Amino acid sequence: MNARSYTVIDFETSGLDPKKDRVIEMAAIRCVNGEIASEFSTLVRYDGKLSAKITEITGITDEMTATGMDEDTAFRILNRMIGDHILIAHNAAFDLGFLHHSLLRIAGRSFHNSFIDTLTISRARHFYPHTLGDMCGRYSIPLIGGHRALNDVIACWELFRKLNEEQPVDNYLNKLGYLRKYGPPAWSPPVALLEAVELKYAR
Repeated sequence: MNARSYTVIDFETSGLDPKKDRVIEMAAIRCVNGEIASEFSTLVRYDGKLSAKITEITGITDEMTATGMDEDTAFRILNRMIGDHILIAHNAAFDLGFLHHSLLRIAGRSFHNSFIDTLTISRARHFYPHTLGDMCGRYSIPLIGGHRALNDVIACWELFRKLNEEQPVDNYLNKLGYLRKYGPPAWSPPVALLEAVELKYAR
């Protein structure tokens, strides 16, 4: 799959609900012929007040989002980065949900790209846990300052490469695994092949 063009995306957000919460930081890298061709990263202006929990997880403060890029411009740039590339994300259900609802609100339309979810692959191949940090640890991928968008997309790209080298990931195109006990995501892309999964634990 390395000959294809990909855009790896990651959002840090003000909460977990893509309908009412907002993207406060975004990053994307375009990868062509297996190499990073360009990158984009910005804080996004947010007029609300971030919870202490979000600041604790991300290190992003109200002062930082107050000087971020305006949302409309940020998503316009991101949209150009995405183009018609295959999207890659770790826990794609989360990021694609925010991409869909943000574009719908800002531009009146969604996206139509195919995608690969490195979390779905990780759950299929490995025992729990499967966070980006845990998976990077398994493959000796450096992840400095996780939960900041640019660090996460670079780590996610390296994880994708390792997973694909280990065993080609072609059959995971548009496959979205969700935990059976929680049910499918509230929204998923029309191209998504939804699959209920159970976590595997080491004995």
